[in-house]
Amino acid sequence: MRIIGLDVGEKRIGVAKGDSSTRIAVPVGFVNVDGSEWRRLARIATMQGTNFFVLGLPRSNEGTETQQSVYVRNFAKILVQQIPGAKVRFQDESLTSVVAEERLKSRKRTYEKGEIDAEAATIILQDFLESYTPTNTSNTETENEKNVDEGAMGVVVGVKSAVADAKDTAANLTKKEADKVKLNAKKAKHKMKTTTKTVSILLGVFVFILLIGGGVFLWGNMMLGPVVGNCQSEGTTVENCTNIAFTVTEGESKSIIADNLEQAELIKNAWVFKLHLQMSWPDVNFKSGVYHLNKDMTADEIIAALERGAGDTVFNFTIRPGETIFDIKYNLASLGYSTTEIDQAFNASYDFDFLKKRPNGATLEGYLYGETYEFYREASVRDILQKYLEKMGEVITDNNLEARYEAQGLSLHEGITLASMIQKEANPADMPTVAQVFMTRMNEGMLLGSDVTVSYALDVVDPNRQFYGDNIAAVEVESCYNTRKYAGLPCGPISNPGISALTAVAEPSDTSYLYFLTGDDGLMYYSYTETEHLQNAAVHCQTLCSISL
Repeated sequence: MRIIGLDVGEKRIGVAKGDSSTRIAVPVGFVNVDGSEWRRLARIATMQGTNFFVLGLPRSNEGTETQQSVYVRNFAKILVQQIPGAKVRFQDESLTSVVAEERLKSRKRTYEKGEIDAEAATIILQDFLESYTPTNTSNTETENEKNVDEGAMGVVVGVKSAVADAKDTAANLTKKEADKVKLNAKKAKHKMKTTTKTVSILLGVFVFILLIGGGVFLWGNMMLGPVVGNCQSEGTTVENCTNIAFTVTEGESKSIIADNLEQAELIKNAWVFKLHLQMSWPDVNFKSGVYHLNKDMTADEIIAALERGAGDTVFNFTIRPGETIFDIKYNLASLGYSTTEIDQAFNASYDFDFLKKRPNGATLEGYLYGETYEFYREASVRDILQKYLEKMGEVITDNNLEARYEAQGLSLHEGITLASMIQKEANPADMPTVAQVFMTRMNEGMLLGSDVTVSYALDVVDPNRQFYGDNIAAVEVESCYNTRKYAGLPCGPISNPGISALTAVAEPSDTSYLYFLTGDDGLMYYSYTETEHLQNAAVHCQTLCSISL
């Protein structure tokens, strides 16, 4: 049977294929998460002649499910809706992306991020194939258990037979012969008791060994956990917990490195750490350099960091046009910044005139201009956000956006809000016309009816889609961002727009359309009437228009 393996991410989905008969998984490629992923996955399934999918289900180092696990499970629910008859199985996975990247590095060639995802999907599918069996054998007895049970039963049957024979014979034999038969029966009973006692002792020893082994396993896992549970405790940073300088010298052995980590109080037990290296990371190589580690890192996180290398004293951080503050916070957390520091930085005050013109209670959504910048590793989250806000101020000034928005009847905040919608709705070439459609609808008192604003409202109200499981319920979500329900612009930006979207609002196209949609082919279709719009949807948008918000 053919099977497709998926490594599900929020930006890309790695794809692999395999067969249950050969039990060999090979990479197929990757699919970008841009709205067309369902159609592409359906096409891959058709080409492979299967509807059987195996999805990697991430686990934490403690074996529990994570926020990414919830994302994968929600993805699976949509998958079975989008691909009729699809069958989904989950395969527990942890650090597959790290292993996948190491494999690609070992082949000594350049590679893209998408290839890492495809390799990770191959690892997930290979693990599944190696343990896959079409029948459930979980209740099958082991051969030893079966032999023990049959041996004990044989003794019982033999005793019952001996006792029965003794009773029958004693009635017709002399007293001496009857006593002899009774003696044999007693011996048989004694033999049964001895056998039963032996079996009980063996079972007791087996259970004792299991308990000891389980205790050692739990203790070992505890020793591999972080020294400090969380360096941020109720908004207060634990002293001497983060950004601890740790040096690995060229040629230094793993044993010495482990001892130094324990001495620096970055791991709990050097002996357990060394044993874990031998069993789980036999081929790992640590790179020399000065690292900045935290005490709330697990042993595996420290190993992965020492394997990657200390790198330079600077790093790059990118905000892409169309990303939301939710995306940006996630990316900052991936760099090791704490949730507390991230939230404090996003809620802080920044001294920029354009920020003072926002309505009360407005967030930084829409004002972090998409760009890539280089930062020192000691930079705080506030330092990082300050840089992107400075760039936004330059873009506003250099393009005279405030005055140009005013000419369109919009304040600066309203113009940025509309640009944030256009950024999510259209490619750069179509942005001026989409801006015209939205502005015409506002001028005529029509609902903007933008699905991307509904999706953002759900991200704020119900990010895991627990209460709004279908589009009919979603468009009724109670939120000031829902332009399918409330007239006018949403109460604030829904993404951070790029220069094309910002200038499209300042200079919309000279057209008079009232409707638009993105077709399954990626092209934009415009219309003047609702009838024409519905016709375009029926002809050009059979897949994208039915995707869950």
